[in-house]
Amino acid sequence: MKPRSNQTAHAGSAKPAAIKPSREQAESQLVEIVKPIYGGAFLARMQGKAVFVPLTLPGEQVRVRITQNKRGYDTADPDEIEVASPDRIAAACPHFGACGGCHYQHTNYETQLKFKQAILRETLERGGVQPPQEITILAADPWHYRNRIRVAFDAQGNFGYHGRRTNTVIPIRECPIAAPLLLAAAQAAVVCVLRLPANLRPTELSLFCDPAESALLATFFTTEPAQVSLATLAQTLHERIPALQSAELAAGGRPGHPSRTLERWGAASISYRAAGFDYRVDQGAFFQVNRWLVDALVERVTAGHAGQLAWDLFAGVGLFARPLAASFARVVAVESAPPAVNALEHNLDGTSATAVRAETLDFLRRGKTAHSDFARPDLIVVDPPRTGLGSETVAQLAQVAAPALVYVSCDPATLARDLRALLATGYAIESVTLADLFPQTFHIETVVQLRYA
Repeated sequence: MKPRSNQTAHAGSAKPAAIKPSREQAESQLVEIVKPIYGGAFLARMQGKAVFVPLTLPGEQVRVRITQNKRGYDTADPDEIEVASPDRIAAACPHFGACGGCHYQHTNYETQLKFKQAILRETLERGGVQPPQEITILAADPWHYRNRIRVAFDAQGNFGYHGRRTNTVIPIRECPIAAPLLLAAAQAAVVCVLRLPANLRPTELSLFCDPAESALLATFFTTEPAQVSLATLAQTLHERIPALQSAELAAGGRPGHPSRTLERWGAASISYRAAGFDYRVDQGAFFQVNRWLVDALVERVTAGHAGQLAWDLFAGVGLFARPLAASFARVVAVESAPPAVNALEHNLDGTSATAVRAETLDFLRRGKTAHSDFARPDLIVVDPPRTGLGSETVAQLAQVAAPALVYVSCDPATLARDLRALLATGYAIESVTLADLFPQTFHIETVVQLRYA
């Protein structure tokens, strides 16, 4: 978007990626931006209809072009800022706007946190849940926090992220939200990839590092049949990035298409120091992305809880189960994802915690039938995927009626849905914490402490 000359000091330098409007939609229209909404856009209204506009700020008057008509709302791209917000700043990244990874770099971090607080509160209220008067915030350095990135390679071998609302690869040379090691590894990988014939090059690369940037996992994604020599590729990358300890070649790895390992090089995992423990993290296993906030997140979830038995459902590699083992006589950690289960068992070895290989819902359904030691826990921790718990899982948890339940959510809409159902079964909210694991983006992580009334 291009601000008027007297607003240049407030506007970001990156022009957003444009979506060519139809002939009927070609003329821009002036709107006033009202508020942020979940998903990274901002709300405006045009003849009473909601219009979602990215890369703007509340109070701004912006000329926009409609890019898509929906029954309940339109989407638009900003074309020109007539009046800029005093909260607008120049983005730290030259790729902001075209790249689809970040949404809020055009304003300061304090304002970003206010956006997220307001969005979380409104989403809960719209879902029929009354949050407490205070929503606590956990936040840290909003830059270089990511311990994981996934980049794509274009036809020329350049690496980058997918563009805003498009699958086009936007080549990048900077990424100020990623750990520097990850960007260095991606840059080194380009040199390795360009040595391969174009038809044998991998299509994407996933990178994960420990918080000290001393150990690195890499996964190259390819189409099948794969003819890439992983050993040559990994060894060449290792010579440039000595922190590389493990690499794999995989197919798939997109929603609905789980990745399938084709070949491995080096170790199968790295050690990740968090919350006072060393966690084994295997290739493909989920781990929280913000290396500055993991310790505080674990503290917020586990502190103040103790007793005879705790359940950690959707346990991953045991991020919460491991510290819970220090304050509970027994901990049952339930996980089904193959990349995480082996690491979970390793991380709980020698503790009071037991790993159970099962889907959470299946574990709850079978109950005493399958587990002779199935008993009512003093605490249940749930950390589900974006889809949330769902009605049957909530119903099963209601039957268990644990005195304390901690819900760790990465999607406020599904959180609101599940909380409304849990509250109807007798639970009450004690506290809500917004853990900002994804600065510069719209994503919201929430920790809700509940007690059974």
